[in-house]
Amino acid sequence: MVRVLGTVATSERAQPREPDLFERAEQLAARFAERAGAHDREASFPFENFKELSEAGLLALTVPAALGGLGAGARDAARILGIFGKADPSTALVLSMHYIQHLVMAKSTRWPGRLARKLARETVEGIALVNALRVEPELGSPSRGGLPATIARRTETAWRLTGRKIYSTGAPILKWYAVWARTDEPEARVGLFLVPAGLPGTHIEQTWDHLGLRASGSHDVIFEDVAFPLDYEIDVRKPQDWDKPDFTQATVHAVFIAAIYDGVGRAARDWLIRFLRERVPANLGAPLASLPRTQEILGGIEARLTVNARLIDSFAGDFDDGALLNAAESNAIKLTVTNNAVAVVEDALSLTSNHGLTRANPLERHFRDVLCGKVHTPQDDATRVSLGRAALGL
Repeated sequence: MVRVLGTVATSERAQPREPDLFERAEQLAARFAERAGAHDREASFPFENFKELSEAGLLALTVPAALGGLGAGARDAARILGIFGKADPSTALVLSMHYIQHLVMAKSTRWPGRLARKLARETVEGIALVNALRVEPELGSPSRGGLPATIARRTETAWRLTGRKIYSTGAPILKWYAVWARTDEPEARVGLFLVPAGLPGTHIEQTWDHLGLRASGSHDVIFEDVAFPLDYEIDVRKPQDWDKPDFTQATVHAVFIAAIYDGVGRAARDWLIRFLRERVPANLGAPLASLPRTQEILGGIEARLTVNARLIDSFAGDFDDGALLNAAESNAIKLTVTNNAVAVVEDALSLTSNHGLTRANPLERHFRDVLCGKVHTPQDDATRVSLGRAALGL
């Protein structure tokens, strides 16, 4: 049973001010979809998408209304990410990381208010994206524990940062990095430091050459004794104090990621329907859509996507309403939704033969993109182990 903290009516959920928000997103998504194939082939970053997102006011979607943003909550953000995930999941992924950071800033008591207001103002006024850089070559995913190798050294005048971050989504366009690092103090502390992009000693190494999400610009970012202000420390604690992850970060991250991969599944479904209606094999003399087997498999796809929509919308809505949720629930939803999305694309491939794996058709790209959901944090095995241990009382 979902418990609710306080009494928040559904009509009082965080809502964007403009009623045409989703219509604007759909219009942009149509253009993003036209460019997605070329960006995938070239592994090029879609700078133009973010220019249009900024002009439409959508970069400031989760910035509080009091700070000039649209003040959207998780439910509307997940819906927007689903729209863009269907058109270009690489763009949606970069956008999701930016949305998450601003939701965390708005809800966290640990983010310095001055910095949160500064980043909010900048993203309202222009293209000023932020993402957390956490993953390292040796550390792997921070969600699995371990201290970062990236070192923040405090001097009399500045922090000085040295280290390498991999899988830094959106690296070509980010203005701000929230870097996961440890101090060089005798008793090391661990946490986040806000580092402006482009400082001397910062270098982006273009290492991202991936199977899917090829336009996400998830390159390595290297810091070589990079100096930044002392008061740009975000949240630095003793390692044991990080046993419980930030609630907002952990819950909305999983649901936003789920929404993106669900969008990929929906793009595959839409292409499949057109293919089945238009493909008329000579030996059949009728469209593939007329076959009962085709109708049954497509019906299974619709069932998976229906479940996905309910899971994403209800969980994100509960989050906005202040329901007492936990990260395990959001991780389970991410696992279910992404595996449903993978199954949707695999079922679509089963009906299209060689056509589905031909690079001229977008289904091949959707297949590569959706497979990334399997390894995207939180990963399936970690989620299952965590749920199993909880069920056993361990």
